[in-house]
Amino acid sequence: MRTHIWKETMVEQKVTYTLEVDDRFVIIVNVPARVCLETGDRFFSPKTVEQLQQTIWGQRKPRRIIQTPVFEFAA
Repeated sequence: MRTHIWKETMVEQKVTYTLEVDDRFVIIVNVPARVCLETGDRFFSPKTVEQLQQTIWGQRKPRRIIQTPVFEFAA
């Protein structure tokens, strides 16, 4: 019987978190996350999620504002 050896493929990284809220994008940079090297999946600690929610829904002033073009996908 062969035994599968599980290798840890998660690394601590700073990522950029984006979310669309009320037809506008919110971008939060330098968010700590555990990232799977195989899939790119990102996992956030409960404390980080709480801080993200406070940042998004709170009245904090953003560090900067950017404009970005929006395109409609046409097949």
